Amino acid sequence: MNKKICIVYTHHKLGDLIWQLPYIKAISQHHGEKIDLVLREKTQAKNILKDLNHINKIYYNEFRKGLFYWIDVFKMTKIFKSEKYDFVYILDKVNKPAIAARFAKIQNIIGPGLGNQKKWLTTQNFLNEDDWKLSYSEQSQMLLKINSINLADKFPHLEVDVKRFKENNSDILIPGKKIAFGVDSFEEYKMWYEEDFIKLAELLFEKKLFDYIYLICGPDKPHISKKIINDSNKKYFIDCSSKDLQGVILAIKNSDFYIGNNSGPLNMSAALGVKTFGLIANDPISELKFSKINPITPKDYIDNVWNRERSGMKKLKPNEVFEEIIRKI
Repeated sequence: MNKKICIVYTHHKLGDLIWQLPYIKAISQHHGEKIDLVLREKTQAKNILKDLNHINKIYYNEFRKGLFYWIDVFKMTKIFKSEKYDFVYILDKVNKPAIAARFAKIQNIIGPGLGNQKKWLTTQNFLNEDDWKLSYSEQSQMLLKINSINLADKFPHLEVDVKRFKENNSDILIPGKKIAFGVDSFEEYKMWYEEDFIKLAELLFEKKLFDYIYLICGPDKPHISKKIINDSNKKYFIDCSSKDLQGVILAIKNSDFYIGNNSGPLNMSAALGVKTFGLIANDPISELKFSKINPITPKDYIDNVWNRERSGMKKLKPNEVFEEIIRKI
């Protein structure tokens, strides 16, 4: 008899979801079944994960606080009951999905068991308190290990059929050689300065490495891409700030390589198999060790040190970034 499997992940950042892809696939392979997912709508997972053949259905839940806490718990309970899952896996330490699975009388509720979550799980295999210090990827690796689930590949891979994105994004499908710049980030202190992107573009253009540059930027920060275009006075920039993730994926897949801040699109680019360079000065590159991202750091960079001031990104010089890219492409 086939088993029904659901995996829940509650974080809203695209990059965090991308990092979990190897563990989602490993659980599917362990059971020999396609799996369902419960994720936040902000991830746009129904668009970006549609072509992964080990995923069946994707449900959205917001995982809110306050009054909405229990509303979201009951929404998940309804999903779990209607689907009659045999296993619910939780890839983070949040209590809500575990409580909902208990209410739905799921027989196998498996999660890291950090903090109070262990009270709601059916397994006795928990991470220990020292594992709080691990990255999200490392916690998921430990979760699989203590539950005897084999992990064949720790690196995220994302297969997307971009043909379905072309109809609504024909405006960015222009002839010529393209590269992509990821110019914003959820955290401002991770953002390289606009004038540095402009200078890097000039250096790359002199080497004839592109005809056009896609500016990958969220719809909430269009001023960043517009500043680059206006201040540079160049015609080779293509503003993608009005594009949803479908348009962003199409732009990245049509690029020879991607250079950008530490953000969701950076992680997505690497998972899509595009040569990807991450601009890192204020946060640890150790976080990227389970990714195909090529980090570029300042010469005096020290790993595992956080700097919350954007000014620290000025240590990363355009000519040094240029030289590193030339060396690796």
